[in-house]
Amino acid sequence: MLTIQNLTKTYKGSGKGVKDLTLSLSAGDIYGFIGHNGAGKTTTLKCIAGILDFPEGEILIDGHSVKKEELFCKSIIAYIPDNPDLPAYLTGIQYLNFISDIYGLSDTVRTEAIAKYAGMFEITGALGDLISSYSHGMKQKLALVSAFIRSPRLMLLDEPFVGLDPKAAVTLKSLMKELCEKGGAVFFSTHVLDVAEKLCNKVAVIKNGALVVAGDIGTLTAGDSLENVFLEILESGA
Repeated sequence: MLTIQNLTKTYKGSGKGVKDLTLSLSAGDIYGFIGHNGAGKTTTLKCIAGILDFPEGEILIDGHSVKKEELFCKSIIAYIPDNPDLPAYLTGIQYLNFISDIYGLSDTVRTEAIAKYAGMFEITGALGDLISSYSHGMKQKLALVSAFIRSPRLMLLDEPFVGLDPKAAVTLKSLMKELCEKGGAVFFSTHVLDVAEKLCNKVAVIKNGALVVAGDIGTLTAGDSLENVFLEILESGA
């Protein structure tokens, strides 16, 4: 589903970014991407989503190159940043119809999908309001609805649980599982290690732009908690 091969993307003046990162996701994976602030998580996600160019390496989504087949790759993924920047001058329903138009959703499909996901995230009553009136959590819910209505093959999420109320967080976990049960995959960064431990079947830990460890969560933790494993990695010289 997702193959990252020797990805390198660094920033001038700081040296921060990602260095020679290789990672792969299969259909059905809920894959947690863990690391300290500035470790390279957001950079990696933006490279996968086609937002950032990268000088070295390759990224394949369902066998298609992000560099060579950018439009196709973007058509089968959904990327939600940690702070969604949505057009404040639109209402919620106008934004969802805008996204539906971009992805060619029919009137029937969009009507049913918007009703389903807006209802699940409990924002139906606010869809007629301007996005400028939304709280951070409401904007995040609207962004998630806009992603799920188009049934992506690969979902990319940057710190998706920050700002969500407990009920919305439960809803998101359920939808992530549902997407993977249908043959999709989810790759998300998080600082909430207990969520990752319970939700993910695989995790990767990145430190200072380099991959430290990746694989099946049961194998990596070996009976210990993910939190303890992560802290040991941070404190080590790895």
